[in-house]
Amino acid sequence: MTQEEKDTEKEEIHLEPSCHNCTMTCVGGKANKKLENCPMIISPDIQKKAREIYAKDEFIKKSTGVASIVEASGYITWPRLKDTIEYAKGMGFKKLGLGFCAGLLDEANKVAEILERYGFEVISTCCKTGGVKKTAVGVPKEFTGLSKTGYPIGFTTCNPIAQALLLNKAKTDLNLIVGLCVGHDVNFTKTSEAPVSTLIAKDRSMPHNPAGVLFTHYGRSFFAKDLADARKAAQKNES
Repeated sequence: MTQEEKDTEKEEIHLEPSCHNCTMTCVGGKANKKLENCPMIISPDIQKKAREIYAKDEFIKKSTGVASIVEASGYITWPRLKDTIEYAKGMGFKKLGLGFCAGLLDEANKVAEILERYGFEVISTCCKTGGVKKTAVGVPKEFTGLSKTGYPIGFTTCNPIAQALLLNKAKTDLNLIVGLCVGHDVNFTKTSEAPVSTLIAKDRSMPHNPAGVLFTHYGRSFFAKDLADARKAAQKNES
């Protein structure tokens, strides 16, 4: 790679968006001229393409409208499950799929009961379907049976691919993730033919409320310690 190519690559990386550093002027419809990598400034072609998709893709057009109506109708007051119900109704969905974690069976039962009371047909698949051994899909044996933190985790792998395939076979209109593990949720979403929304995000340390860790003393102390440990490990490896 020539120096010119390296400089170009460096410039492209530098100009990739970092919206988390912004004061969100885009909420008011304006670009942030103080940030040279504001995507509204550096990528007008992307903004134009997005608007074209909203105009031409009928599903996205409808989904965007329904989602905005749901937001406006129950803002702050409605829980996420109610938002999901109203979104599904607005989209005309009748058959809903649940891809749930075995550890959230009670939650899945309650979700299904509520959805059925709203008139939906519910199809559900458990993460352990198929009874596949973890070692059979390439998981090292030392990462089976017992977690490194001392908790029993079993020898049977989660099987999000089969979960999604079963729901594909059922021809669901919308699939909902109920507590699938990080990574398994990615595989489920990638395999699902129906659109996917996360109803419950798994977070064992924060009773399945991932956002809760962001604003608590536990969260601050946890990440401070975790980062400190990572720095110590890095320094140890360097020495």
